[in-house]
Amino acid sequence: MQSFYPERFERDMATTEVEWLAALPRAVGEHPCAVQAGHAEIRIQHGRLLLQWHVLPPRVIALLRLQRLAVVFAFDGVDDAERQRFMKRFDLTMQRGGG
Repeated sequence: MQSFYPERFERDMATTEVEWLAALPRAVGEHPCAVQAGHAEIRIQHGRLLLQWHVLPPRVIALLRLQRLAVVFAFDGVDDAERQRFMKRFDLTMQRGGG
């Protein structure tokens, strides 16, 4: 989790689009979410978060192949504190672990 989330940022996420779409409802929690091909709009109080994504070529490390998505996060009308609260849950839900 970051200490600050700007209004707009981009991420390269190690996930497939199918996994992303399956986890998205849990990640946004109680916030209304409208999903269409390649993008979603999440209502956060009086503002919103627009997500846009597209599939990237896999990252290859030796025999390991990681599927990836490029994701753009664009908040509109969401203050710093609310962005932080929302992204804390979002990041914890989307976090990938290993071990």
